Amino acid sequence: MELNQYLEVFIEESKEHLQSCNERLLDLEKNPDDIDIVNDIFRSAHTLKGMSATMGYEDLANLTHQMENVLDAIRNHKLSVTAEILDVVFQAVDDLEAMVFDIAGGGDGKRDVVAVVEKLKLIEKGESPVQAQAQTEVAATTTTSNVSAVKSEYDEFEYTVLQQSREQGFDAYEITVALREDCLLKAARVYMVFEVLEKTGEVIKSTPPAEQLEEEQFDQEFTVSLVSKEPLEDIKKKVMKVSEVERVDIQPISLESIRHNNNSIVTERVEEGSQKVEENNDSITQPAANQKKASNGTKQPGNKTIRVNIERLDILLNLFEELVIDRGRLEQISNDLKNQELHETVERMSRCTGELQNIILNMRMVPVETVFNRFPRMVRQLARDLGKKVNLEIIGAETELDRTVIDEIGDPLVHLIRNALDHGLETPDVRKAKGKNEEGTVVLKAYHSGNHVFIEIEDDGAGINRDKVLQKALKNGIVNEQTAATMTDKEVFELILASGFSTADVISDVSGRGVGLDVVKNTIQSLGGSISIDSKEGKGSIFSIQLPLTLSIISVMLVEIQKEKYAVPLSSIIETAIVKRDEILNAHNQRVIDFRGKVVPLLFLKDIFQVPCYEEEDEFYSVVIVRKGDKMAGLVVDSFIGQQEVVLKSLGNYLTNVFAISGATILGDGQVALIVDCNALIK
Repeated sequence: MELNQYLEVFIEESKEHLQSCNERLLDLEKNPDDIDIVNDIFRSAHTLKGMSATMGYEDLANLTHQMENVLDAIRNHKLSVTAEILDVVFQAVDDLEAMVFDIAGGGDGKRDVVAVVEKLKLIEKGESPVQAQAQTEVAATTTTSNVSAVKSEYDEFEYTVLQQSREQGFDAYEITVALREDCLLKAARVYMVFEVLEKTGEVIKSTPPAEQLEEEQFDQEFTVSLVSKEPLEDIKKKVMKVSEVERVDIQPISLESIRHNNNSIVTERVEEGSQKVEENNDSITQPAANQKKASNGTKQPGNKTIRVNIERLDILLNLFEELVIDRGRLEQISNDLKNQELHETVERMSRCTGELQNIILNMRMVPVETVFNRFPRMVRQLARDLGKKVNLEIIGAETELDRTVIDEIGDPLVHLIRNALDHGLETPDVRKAKGKNEEGTVVLKAYHSGNHVFIEIEDDGAGINRDKVLQKALKNGIVNEQTAATMTDKEVFELILASGFSTADVISDVSGRGVGLDVVKNTIQSLGGSISIDSKEGKGSIFSIQLPLTLSIISVMLVEIQKEKYAVPLSSIIETAIVKRDEILNAHNQRVIDFRGKVVPLLFLKDIFQVPCYEEEDEFYSVVIVRKGDKMAGLVVDSFIGQQEVVLKSLGNYLTNVFAISGATILGDGQVALIVDCNALIK
């Protein structure tokens, strides 16, 4: 039997079962006596074991079998659920995930799991898994040294930085520097080495950490991870020039070995090679539910899910975009010729292409739930590592985004949540002293607004200290004294997104090295989105990410300003109105109108887009009322043209930062109309 044809299905279903295990284990931690939850986890593990054995992945099958034995003992009341046992089971799931990702990347799915298997065996016998630690520590250390030459452990922050650096043409090295035994001022030599390295590239991390190096808490050697475009030999020569340096060893960093060997990196990578398309727009299969139905003896329907390569969907969408442009041209010709038969044919074609458009776009849409699902587990582990109590609330997980955006948004959200837990939330004793609940809250929320999706990460922690951020920015030369004096709170907060910026007093394994938030900003901007920060000291912070839906075809209201045409997305419009000049009022140096009992500011697009004006102002104004969340504004235009479906085209690399313009479109008569970004206009 040729198994390769089933590989893609195996990988996708394995990810689903592991995700189910993670979710149900978190539920089990809250309800340790609920045997139904244990049965659900057991079923997922049992199915995964069977699939792995069938596909010939013995390591995967053996580890799952051992985990299955522990779960079987729990459901038969031979064992009680404890935090200690759950930690080991979570560790086993991490290893299983790493194996599946290895297989997805073309590997053989092999992994050193001696330590976790020994712990699972001890648990099965009713003994403490801690007893296995001493027995397996030496073996694990030996195996790790054989697997990879990489000496340092990299967290998700650093892994992402290394990955993006490689994509931008940088090389990554681990540089081990040995000082002479008679070196007296070790900290000074370390400083000089760092100074040399920072001129050749960017330092990602050091082992031991920076504070230990400063206090000379190391023997003669230390390791620095560096990204640089300079040749390896040139870097080595420059470091060797530092006095009292005895030896320099430089080892290229393999991202693949970090990915597969470092337990701290468990970020889910959605495979770009496959996409699920289901009837009724349901894009996620539920094998666990199917198993329950099968066990009840009901007849299973045929498989209604097919997997389509994402590249084929891209080609289909590009072809359809051209069809929409031609459709607009045909509608224009039909209106000009006033031929009834042609008009009826074009109308029918418009209806059919409209339905086709909905199907194509919905095939590409995926709920953000696919990204959000990984965070409860991550927050649990981080909270335990940091000694904090955290409640994660997820709102709007059903909000849908284009597949291409979903694939990229996971890592930035990981950074922001880690940042919220480490920098934002205080420890339980500090919160209690401030009169707060010992348990901190992090809210992860997603919602639509116009043709954008907003994702917000809110915490009720310490907030951002404005003065501390400003002082650090001045010290690092990010801003000067004159600029600092005029900056608003929001502008100061956004300084933390600068490269290498960190206000952490102590560098931890979680954050504080000055990497991460600049990667978040760069990734979001590369997706055509933006990030803003709002904070109140002592109350908490909100990081708000604005992302385009990347729907290439959108419905718009075409408007005219002098001889220029603009398109306002219908999803942002509440209604249109005609307003008399004497109905316009002034408030705080802003022209406003009374719209259904609400004060709505007016924005004159001819002034914003600097359209040359040759006529005097009319007695009446045409106004498009738009909204962003609960905020509204009135866009003043010269006239309305009508509604139309248009293809959203990028302005290209040369026009990446045009204010309040999200793209352009080609109209039926061949003219180009700019598409207005209402979210950028409403503050």
